[in-house]
Amino acid sequence: MEIKIPELSLVVLIGVTSSGKSSFANKYFKNTEIISSDSCRALVSDDENNQEATKDAFEVLHYIAAKRLKRGLLTVIDATNVQPEGRSTLIELAKTYHCLPVAIVLNLPEKVCEQRNANRTDRNLANYVIHKQVQHLKKSLKGLKYEGFRHIYVLNSEEEIAAVGSIQREKLYNNKKDEKGAFDIIGDVHGCFEELIELLAHLGYQVNRVAADDINFGFEVVVPANRKAVFLGDLVDRGPDSPSVLRLVMSMVNAGTAYCVAGNHDLKLQKYLNGKQVQLNHGLERTVEQLASETNEFKRKVEQFLYGLVSHYVFDEGRLVVAHAGIREEMQGRGSGAVRSFCLYGETTGEIDEFGLPVRYNWAKEYRGKAKIVYGHTPVPTPEWFNNTIDIDTGCVFGGKLTALRYPEEEMVSVNAKMIYQEPIRPIAYQPEEPSLNSQQLYDDLLVIDDVIGKRIIQARLRNNITIKEENSIAALEVMSRFAINPKWLIYLPPTMSPCATSEVAGILEHPEQALNYYKKRGVGTVVCEEKHMGSRAILVICKDENTAINRFGIQNEGIGVCYTRTGRNFFNDADLEKEFIERINQSLTKSNFWEKFNTDWVCLDAELMPWSAKAQALIKDQYAAVGAAASGALPEVEKALELFRQRGLAEGAQDTLAKFSTKGKAIAKYIAAYQNYCWPIHSIEDYKLAPFHILATEGQVHLDKSHQWHMENIAEICEADTAILLKTPYRVVNLNDKQSYEEAVNWWFELTQKSGEGMVVKPFNFVEYDHKELLQPAVKCRGSEYLRIIYGPEYDEAQHLERLKNRGLSRKQSLALREFALGVEALERFVRKEPLRLVHECVFGVLALESEDIDPRL
Repeated sequence: MEIKIPELSLVVLIGVTSSGKSSFANKYFKNTEIISSDSCRALVSDDENNQEATKDAFEVLHYIAAKRLKRGLLTVIDATNVQPEGRSTLIELAKTYHCLPVAIVLNLPEKVCEQRNANRTDRNLANYVIHKQVQHLKKSLKGLKYEGFRHIYVLNSEEEIAAVGSIQREKLYNNKKDEKGAFDIIGDVHGCFEELIELLAHLGYQVNRVAADDINFGFEVVVPANRKAVFLGDLVDRGPDSPSVLRLVMSMVNAGTAYCVAGNHDLKLQKYLNGKQVQLNHGLERTVEQLASETNEFKRKVEQFLYGLVSHYVFDEGRLVVAHAGIREEMQGRGSGAVRSFCLYGETTGEIDEFGLPVRYNWAKEYRGKAKIVYGHTPVPTPEWFNNTIDIDTGCVFGGKLTALRYPEEEMVSVNAKMIYQEPIRPIAYQPEEPSLNSQQLYDDLLVIDDVIGKRIIQARLRNNITIKEENSIAALEVMSRFAINPKWLIYLPPTMSPCATSEVAGILEHPEQALNYYKKRGVGTVVCEEKHMGSRAILVICKDENTAINRFGIQNEGIGVCYTRTGRNFFNDADLEKEFIERINQSLTKSNFWEKFNTDWVCLDAELMPWSAKAQALIKDQYAAVGAAASGALPEVEKALELFRQRGLAEGAQDTLAKFSTKGKAIAKYIAAYQNYCWPIHSIEDYKLAPFHILATEGQVHLDKSHQWHMENIAEICEADTAILLKTPYRVVNLNDKQSYEEAVNWWFELTQKSGEGMVVKPFNFVEYDHKELLQPAVKCRGSEYLRIIYGPEYDEAQHLERLKNRGLSRKQSLALREFALGVEALERFVRKEPLRLVHECVFGVLALESEDIDPRL
């Protein structure tokens, strides 16, 4: 005997004591799937036979079951469950989590259970208890179906129980997770047959008329390679030719080239064809009239087809869900009356509008799920993404358009209606010609604090399970709320960068060999070495025009872009200067044909902006210059005093002390010269120098799939458009397995640093590189000796100090760099996918939060 149950269900084992429920459960289900009332008694009282603990035990049982069902896990209840009141709470639990309740009854003879009970050593109940349970069970058997159990199996003997070969878990009809697409998802057709044919042609489908049979119903459709159509329901009513639409869609579904979900109009037609009493209104009267000339056999086939339509489908490992009127996150991939009703009709507020129609509740406003939801039902003038959902019913039957969404491309394809087939009772919302904020951008005006504070675990594509501590989240929130730019611009924050391991060469803390060897030892054959600029990290988001800033970023009256620091603050304190700077970069992008080349109207650039003093002026003045000035003023006087002491012989060891302070003076001179290299006066916009080094993202793409050489070459074209403020970054492609190439890279570092340069950054040739499954550092910096004097102090290179510094640990810094890199990439990818700003900011906040970790800032 084979028992079949839905893959997601609440399995209720029913049987008297000693009927073998626990043995049955352990034989056919995983330990983690079984919740036993006896085990719950033991949890709350240390005694599974303690009947006084039954109430508490069942509270625990229901709690655990609820948590499992919420997560979509099959759950088995191992208890007697012989009384209706005990089962009713479990039925309600199944309904709450939209899963199917299954009853498996072990209905053994009373004598068998009494004999087993007598032989038990762990428990021995009186026979009258078993007799009472048997009586309850007998009264229950006929009523299980009416209680709400969808699948019922009754095993009446030991032989029948032993004959159960297996318990098969069947996929729900809506589970198409193994179907990854590509898909062409088509909105409400409503009998608009000509428009459907035209739309399919635009999508690359070839529709041929053939002799009708039970499979094709008169159409044969040749589909593009590796694609399928998905119809969102409401195939019929109001339009001119519902029968032809039905024939075409039924032909495609039967041929396996299309899926279709049920719409509320389809369901109403099915009821009519099944002989149910329905009102012939809202366009059904027109469909009934059109079907009058069809054969009874065709109408029977239509009724069977519509009856078999499911409420929704889950595709692509759960990444895509389609439903006629939408679906809540907790309903996806589940089956219940409530799920079907929601998918057909959506949700109403209970109010009636001025047109006499129910007011629909905006469920999408509260949607927080990861799956993209594509739906129809409510006509809209233009489809737009909102909280990862999109309505593509563009009111073709009302004179609008018939629209398809191509997945995964997320490309919209539409055709205009041939005419207005029916005037809508409620006008479709007016869409102004001028650019305005869409629903998502309006909703993103309100950022919810609960989305970013507290301990969080963020899933990123490059690195799973990045933990953000609560105390660090609070620090990030302060930065964002007090100092950051308009959060709608803030789509990315760059990672920190780890230095290379310390050098074994005497007198040098960082040496290029350690940077190159980090990648060579991990199997990377080619790297790109870039000059490290003497400026501040800057992120630029530049739009082609103000309409782009409004339509893509939801920002009005703030210009066409922004330049911000790696902690999300405005780089420029002068708004007019920033505007001039952004417009200058925009002109360079336009002049270099960047917008056309990348087919985009915005770009996010990673860059270095010089001079360092432009942003770090207070730091230089209060910290570095203050030390330099104090030392320059004091040390000469100390040397004069020591020289007098030495000449007069008043102090023993004055010569050695004088030499020591003379060395200090030389170190201070080098220190002052080092930070002065990073300072120059700013009188106009052309006193700034911007050195971009990453084209991070453009519309529809994050450019991680390109090599660093590609980035350098394409950025060079932009820089050539305005050499006054744009600076091409010198770089070298290095073959680590070629001795000459390797040595030339080392010598280049010495050339750079001897000319007072900061050093170089070594990156793997590919933007993202792995050693087996381990993500490698996106970049490693190697700084020159004189620059390190600013970081570690004027006398850092004395032997005793270098010995201590060479023992510095890098593991925490490297871990931080990898986590921030993964979060930054994830933020960009979410923005490019047009996910809600809260999901982008989950990652941006994560980077800011990690920055507050206690790690040596000198690294």
